[in-house]
Amino acid sequence: MLILIAGPYRSGTGDDPDLMAANLARLEEAAWPIFRAGHVPMIGEWVALPVLRSAGATGVTDPLAAQVMYPTAERLLRHCDGVLRLPGDSTGADQDVAIARDRGLPVWYRLEDVPGWTPGAGGREG
Repeated sequence: MLILIAGPYRSGTGDDPDLMAANLARLEEAAWPIFRAGHVPMIGEWVALPVLRSAGATGVTDPLAAQVMYPTAERLLRHCDGVLRLPGDSTGADQDVAIARDRGLPVWYRLEDVPGWTPGAGGREG
């Protein structure tokens, strides 16, 4: 399955680049366990941020970001088979969950609930 990892990225950061980077790192922590479970992990920012840069935007506060950030996740969800919703306040992640539910896709709130997940799914083991 292609699984969208949804959670806070910009929310609660005051647009501080270091805090946004820390949030992205938290999202990425789920990538290996999802991959190890036999799936392909996806994070909307992995696609949206390069699109913004290539359009000449100066970052997530650029007016163009509104045309790219949420729409990217919405387009990705047309191809995803499920969503892992990580903890934390996030309007975008909540929108991802709503779209997934509207499309009948499963939404998991814990890595342990993703099909195929096994304990010890971190690091290089396995």
